[in-house]
Amino acid sequence: MLSNLLHINTLWVMASTMILGIAAGGIGCLAYWKRQNLMSDALSHAALPGVVVAFLIIQEKNLLLLVIGAALSALLGAFFIQWFTSASRITEDTAMGMTLSVFYGLGVMLLAIANRSPGGNQSGLNNFIYGQAAAMVRSDVITMVVLAAIVIFIIFIAFKEWKLFLFDPDFAKGIGLSIRGMNVLYTIVLVTTIVIGIQAVGVILMAAMLIIPAVSARYWTHSFKMMILLSSVIGGLSGAFGTWVSSTGSGLPTGPFIVLTSAAVFTISLFFGKEHGIVIRYIQFKMQQRSSRLDHQQVMTGKGGRSQ
Repeated sequence: MLSNLLHINTLWVMASTMILGIAAGGIGCLAYWKRQNLMSDALSHAALPGVVVAFLIIQEKNLLLLVIGAALSALLGAFFIQWFTSASRITEDTAMGMTLSVFYGLGVMLLAIANRSPGGNQSGLNNFIYGQAAAMVRSDVITMVVLAAIVIFIIFIAFKEWKLFLFDPDFAKGIGLSIRGMNVLYTIVLVTTIVIGIQAVGVILMAAMLIIPAVSARYWTHSFKMMILLSSVIGGLSGAFGTWVSSTGSGLPTGPFIVLTSAAVFTISLFFGKEHGIVIRYIQFKMQQRSSRLDHQQVMTGKGGRSQ
């Protein structure tokens, strides 16, 4: 009976990480075309202090409240990045790197304090660094699924708006689409995806769950719509498979297995993707060389026949 319950719990966790992967794959495409891949890394690290502060305030591990704390901390990090970029000569990537380092350092310091508090060692807060989906209870799974489903809905229901926002902002302004509003919405869905995934994947590796599926999908298609769909599929399958592998051992962190699964898909895409995959490009290059030689031979044969 116990093994059956554990099996059911594993399926629940796998379903939640699969939906998380779908959401991460979709929003990762937006970050890819917005050229803000480092932003996801910075905000995932910036979420850690908020998790610990929320725990110190409520003194219990309530995922929804911890997610709210993480979201506020990540949004604060996004504000600092924007402020540093606009109010100083610091470039955006430098501001992201500074925010990542400072917020993560603060989070680790607060985590050490929380672990020394009564019940801190048993709180499971350390799982937010490397991820441990097996430590999630049913209420955690429900919270993750609901929030991830909202993110997926926003990504796909506003597909046309995202396309205009990313590729033709001037036309978007002309038809009355608020670029600032789209930027705010983009930041909200990005932060939401990050904060709901840090318990399962961890703050260190959450960025990889956003970036790798999108980059992998890029090797298979030039279509923005197909890229989002394919990236979501890769993210979802990586989340489910990585969780299943980590669940076969005791206390194994989930994040590394999900990222390694995504990395395996990326490796296949890098070599065999039909759009600029290394092997495909080599085959196309050889075919072009052969075609050029045949054309050259035909030209030379034609010249020889005329000279006679």
